[in-house]
Amino acid sequence: MSVTVPLVTFDPSDEKRGGKHRTKMGEEKSSYNGNDAIHLASFTQRMGRWIHRFRRTRQMMSDVHPGPDVGFLERHGSGDHQQQENQSDIGWKAFLCRQHCNGQLVVDTTQKGHYRWLGIVSIAIMYNYIFVVGRAVFWDMQNMCPIAWLVLDYLCDLIYVCDTVVHAHEGYLDQGLMVTEPQKLRLHYWQSWDSKIDVLSLLPTDLLYIVWGSPTECTQVPCGVVVRMNRLLRLSRMMAFFDKTENQTNFPNAFRIAKVMIYLLVIIHWNGCIYFAISNAIGFGSDGWVVTLVENGANLSLTYQYIFTFYWSTLTLTTIGETPPPEIEVEFVFVIIEYMIGILIFATIVGNIGSMITNMNASRTEFQTRMDAVKQYMVFRKVSKELEERVIQWFDYMWSNKQSLDEGSVMDTLPDKLKAEIAIHVHLDTLKQVKIFQDCEPGLLAELVLKLQLQVFSPGDYICRKGDVGKEMYIVKRGKLSVCSDDGKIIFVTLGAGSVFGEVSILNIAGNKTGNRRTANVRSVGYSDLFCLSKSDLWNALQEYPEGRKTLLERGRQILLKDGLLDEEVNRKHQDENDSAKDKIEKLEMALDTLQTRFARLLAEYTSSQQTMKQRLSRVEQQQPSSRVEENPGENVTSAVITSTPTSKRKSTSNLLDVPASRENSTSRPDDATSDDVDCTSFTEKRIVADQGADASSSVSKFNLIETENHQ
Repeated sequence: MSVTVPLVTFDPSDEKRGGKHRTKMGEEKSSYNGNDAIHLASFTQRMGRWIHRFRRTRQMMSDVHPGPDVGFLERHGSGDHQQQENQSDIGWKAFLCRQHCNGQLVVDTTQKGHYRWLGIVSIAIMYNYIFVVGRAVFWDMQNMCPIAWLVLDYLCDLIYVCDTVVHAHEGYLDQGLMVTEPQKLRLHYWQSWDSKIDVLSLLPTDLLYIVWGSPTECTQVPCGVVVRMNRLLRLSRMMAFFDKTENQTNFPNAFRIAKVMIYLLVIIHWNGCIYFAISNAIGFGSDGWVVTLVENGANLSLTYQYIFTFYWSTLTLTTIGETPPPEIEVEFVFVIIEYMIGILIFATIVGNIGSMITNMNASRTEFQTRMDAVKQYMVFRKVSKELEERVIQWFDYMWSNKQSLDEGSVMDTLPDKLKAEIAIHVHLDTLKQVKIFQDCEPGLLAELVLKLQLQVFSPGDYICRKGDVGKEMYIVKRGKLSVCSDDGKIIFVTLGAGSVFGEVSILNIAGNKTGNRRTANVRSVGYSDLFCLSKSDLWNALQEYPEGRKTLLERGRQILLKDGLLDEEVNRKHQDENDSAKDKIEKLEMALDTLQTRFARLLAEYTSSQQTMKQRLSRVEQQQPSSRVEENPGENVTSAVITSTPTSKRKSTSNLLDVPASRENSTSRPDDATSDDVDCTSFTEKRIVADQGADASSSVSKFNLIETENHQ
């Protein structure tokens, strides 16, 4: 574990002063006179300053050094206690984001405290949805305990006010970081629709009691508590609580069914209240469809009234029927609407519950499908009954121990970092059993943990036999294994949970007297769960960790030496061969790098010479005139060329390079001039070819010289 040490800066002047002090101290010490109290006081004072400075430096270094480093497994192994301590802080203390907010009010929505607060708010919302609607219709309920109702109402209002403050300071993510500035949080809240809904749900509509009537006594339907219907607008907070609960619970399907049932009960409750209100408007007992309050000359109780309306609402919304038939137009219209809503609700509920039940049994259905496919295959291939029973028993064991889950497909949805952390958490105790993996690099352990595969063996199955090539190592998670003789009658030792075998054979250590082969027969006594790590997976992981590979090989050699199974001479020769091979490879790589560098330099020189030649030719062509003016037609062309200036020579030479063009455009010239032009052209071409050949030969000679040096 690396520890970042803060930089401790010392003033050089102090060091110089310290050197001078030490010099003076030496001089004073040598010339010290016991009777001189002044020197003694000065010496004591300087010693005090040095002791104080030493203590301060030691304190600073002790603050930045936490102590000796611990291994990777030990750090994770002690994580349970630390996790319990951290979980004790998660709750109401962690409700506010105090770590990054400098004491300001910022709510962290990922903490348990926020989840519990949403639960309290949901209780207040559910109270308003049930009792406010019920008290608005059933006057007996409102008049039963009016003071208690007022206390509960205003207690819920207080919770609403606190929730508004909390909602306005809830942190949100911006570019992957949690915003903790209160001003930004409040601005973000007031710009959202939630702020409008919260304000509407907190409007002081209780002032309408002055117009509607006293809140403590209800004499008409609807009662005065109907003015508090705006409190029902804060439904989104209860939905947020349900969503968090569904994400955190270990039984999401059961919670979904419970949530649907809650919705259904609330809808039935509301529908029963509407039926009671319509009965009041038509007149109680006026016909056979409406609610009757009096029976045999006695008033029916509140309990009977509510249960009767709830029963009627349940029969109607579930489309069961068997309710009193309507008699007037209003009743017919209401019943028709009720049936239409009931059909929609019934279809929705049945569909949701059916899909939830199907999802609950999805894993069982998938497992049963695979088992049926294996059974059909065994019947088709005419497998013996004994083997078929063993296969079925293996399936039963897998299902009873909840090991039918395909961990690979489930973990593929997570990123590599989270997969490694989960695998370390699950397989930590298993890794502690392997001595060669203790105190390895954290990255190597994380990669190896991801490669562990769980294998289940049935009773009597051989995990490995004597003489088999070791390609896997095994760690016993659960079960009993017996190390037995070839015939299986003699049992030498029994292995239990935590036992490890085969770890040395997958390291391919030279000089192993067993030749990387199994030295014993290992058989499963009952059903055994083993973690398997293959040789290929191990070496693929070790390619990226050379230091870890050296550590593992050295520990493997120590184990073989302890057991007397290592031929040290062969191992030493193998190491020397590896070292010599590595040296040769390094030398070849260095020589190849040198050759590539020189070849690139030679290629650059050759390219530069070509470009220079092309530039020279282009300048010669630009200086040549476009047409030749013949001043003396009777004079010999050859003599004119000889007596011309150097500039004209270059021009004529460049112009004579294009022989076919000169022949086609000089038909009016004399024959002797044409032949002279051809001779000059051939002379110029030969000269250019000779120069290019000289450059090429020099380049080839340089390349041969470089190859000779490299060979030497």
